[in-house]
Amino acid sequence: MITGPPAIPPRARIPLWTLGAFGFVVALVLGLRYAGSSHTAGLDALVLPVVDRVEGPLWYLATAIDFAGEPVGAVVVVALFGWLCLRHRRARTAILMVAASGVTVALTSGLKPLVGRLIHGEFLSYPSGHTAFAVTVATVVGLLVMDVRGVGVSVLVGLIAFAGLAMGWAEVALGAHYPTDTFGGFGVAVAVVPVVGWVVDRFTRPV
Repeated sequence: MITGPPAIPPRARIPLWTLGAFGFVVALVLGLRYAGSSHTAGLDALVLPVVDRVEGPLWYLATAIDFAGEPVGAVVVVALFGWLCLRHRRARTAILMVAASGVTVALTSGLKPLVGRLIHGEFLSYPSGHTAFAVTVATVVGLLVMDVRGVGVSVLVGLIAFAGLAMGWAEVALGAHYPTDTFGGFGVAVAVVPVVGWVVDRFTRPV
């Protein structure tokens, strides 16, 4: 039997589900808008000239951030924060970390061929799996901090925003994604976490 607090603290449920609904709409709208395309327009055209193709120290920083979303880096990140959850006796939060990360990666991988958006003429790009993974991890870490430290929802939102901006910047700066790909990844992540969290809490509670 799994004991301890729920994966999603009660006071985080409404904000998290609200953000999740917003993220779902964003991911859906952008996916439909850019399905089958391989060009820049609108927000992408404005942001890309500013962010695209960094050099020097910024390139190394972007590469380091990007590594956290690569297979090896992702395993290390999930293992580290999963251990942190267990150390604070938050078994359900640790399960949420692993499960939500897996669902997010699988979903973004499956959506890419469905949307069919290409970057550099050959690579499927929408939504950004790296951004989705980073936001998923940050969301679960934020839930852990809220539960253990008793901080407010603003900390959760801040961690989510920081992770999304950091990984999104890295992916665009390295030429791996359009800016709107990263928004789509963000939307997928915040939509996935509350659903997976509900499942974890529903099926791990005592009967």
